[in-house]
Amino acid sequence: MQVEMGIYLSSPKTDKMSEDGENDSLRFGLSSMQGWRSTMEDAHAVYPNLDTSASFFGVYDGHGGDEVSKFCAKFLHQEVLNHEASSAGDIGASIQHAFFRMDEMMCGQTGQREFAALTEKEQAKDIIEGLISPPKHGESKGQTDGGSSDEGANSDYRGPTAGSTACVAIIQNIQLLVANAGDSRCVLSRKGQAYDMSRDHKPDLPAEKERITNAGGYVRCGRVNGSLNMARAIGDMELKQNKSLPAEKQIVTANPDICTVELCNDDDFLVLACDGIWDCMSSQELVDFVGKQLKDESRLSAICETVMDKCLAPATGGEGCDNMTMILDPNIITMQLEKPETSGNTWHLLHRKSRAVAVSFEVLIG
Repeated sequence: MQVEMGIYLSSPKTDKMSEDGENDSLRFGLSSMQGWRSTMEDAHAVYPNLDTSASFFGVYDGHGGDEVSKFCAKFLHQEVLNHEASSAGDIGASIQHAFFRMDEMMCGQTGQREFAALTEKEQAKDIIEGLISPPKHGESKGQTDGGSSDEGANSDYRGPTAGSTACVAIIQNIQLLVANAGDSRCVLSRKGQAYDMSRDHKPDLPAEKERITNAGGYVRCGRVNGSLNMARAIGDMELKQNKSLPAEKQIVTANPDICTVELCNDDDFLVLACDGIWDCMSSQELVDFVGKQLKDESRLSAICETVMDKCLAPATGGEGCDNMTMILDPNIITMQLEKPETSGNTWHLLHRKSRAVAVSFEVLIG
């Protein structure tokens, strides 16, 4: 039996939630594991058929609770599609809008309703597991402080104090777009070389620290206001209350870095993972390890599981004690670009068992 000891369990929870899938263009595998942490705050979203031409993969690493990561996993990809820039072909603009839109939605009707439902669901789970007593007769059920979930009904509600990273990859035809806020990471393997498609947003980075201090915050011991160990995140609304500044200039911002790559025959695979993996392995170490695993293992989720077992610490303290989530294709995208003989300059994606990878990088949003 696992006993909760503060933020850690007495023994790690090593059962994994794994999935494999594919469509006509690509295949993927993923896995997530709670590990030593007393709660699972990671979430993910995989939509290989986001629309007729695009696939979507996202990793969300929550902190201070799981409500924001779960909210992003449910809604962020929808907002990418809903924005007018998406139908006009500007995925970069639509995904930037979607990141900011998460904060807006969580402060309004949708957020209050979703968080109330999540609280009720978690309480029901705890009752079943015997962790808390059921509510007494006559007690309200699933109510938030504001009572109503109507927009503006709870005027004191400023949004969640919890937060989440967001690292997403969209593959559209031969274009790969990666958007990131926080310290989850996307890595592309090209001819066995690791290329970071995202940047870890740590508070000590000069540009991040400048924005933090200009907004009235400070960095101490590598943490925003001495508490949060990342400079960008969705949620964390108490750090976004300077009404004289736009969203991208708040102490903590959801503003994503966006990078695009045109895929080519040099591409091997893509990995999306939370910092529970990257704290234990460098980008190149993971690329080397996955490359070797691909020679003998065809089930992509099994490779993710092996990575997690490798990263898991033997005891609490130090690295390897965090929640872990990894997607392979955009966390192992085993795909190949081929030019059909009958279609002139038109290129299309075909998956294969071995390797392939990408080329040029263009930063659209800093």
